[in-house]
Amino acid sequence: MKVLVVNAGSSSLKYQLFDTATESVLAKGICERIGIDGKIEYRRGEDGEKFKKELSLPDHSVAMRTVIDILTNSEAAVISDMSEIEAVGHRVVHGGPYFFESVLLTDEVLAKLELCRSFAPLHTGAHIMGIKGCLDVMPDKPQVLVFDTAFHQTMPPKAYTFGVSYDMFEKYHVRRYGAHGTSHRFVSREMIKILG
Repeated sequence: MKVLVVNAGSSSLKYQLFDTATESVLAKGICERIGIDGKIEYRRGEDGEKFKKELSLPDHSVAMRTVIDILTNSEAAVISDMSEIEAVGHRVVHGGPYFFESVLLTDEVLAKLELCRSFAPLHTGAHIMGIKGCLDVMPDKPQVLVFDTAFHQTMPPKAYTFGVSYDMFEKYHVRRYGAHGTSHRFVSREMIKILG
């Protein structure tokens, strides 16, 4: 199974295409300076030759289309067409009080993600544009959103509550959410293996 993983930032879009059968990275790259002047670096495989291009990347949707073009039609192409990509995974910085685990993208999920803009204003809009860019070029592929804050949802109230009025907590969802949960989850699972 070939899975495209996307990490859209405020002015960047990182990607990796994995083959889950061989557990290998088929291609990886980054689109940078989105909305400014744009450049992209990419390579075939984990350590293949690196290619660089400067090009117009007005938004994340264009960046996503550029990534698909590189994967299928460039000197670093690794698939013949988009039909080889069977699923897309999106790393999302903040799930606010709405997302406590990874979810399959639906219209309702996208609407709730819009409510998370105030929790990570520089990132959430970029995530949404990256998701919509994927929907533009791969409307029928399953897309999964993986939230960095999901890992920390088991914190007890005494750990996530700030010393603010309860009204602020209820009205604005002011609390500790945790960060970099995808990394924490990976490291903790690896430590469990190492420690037996």
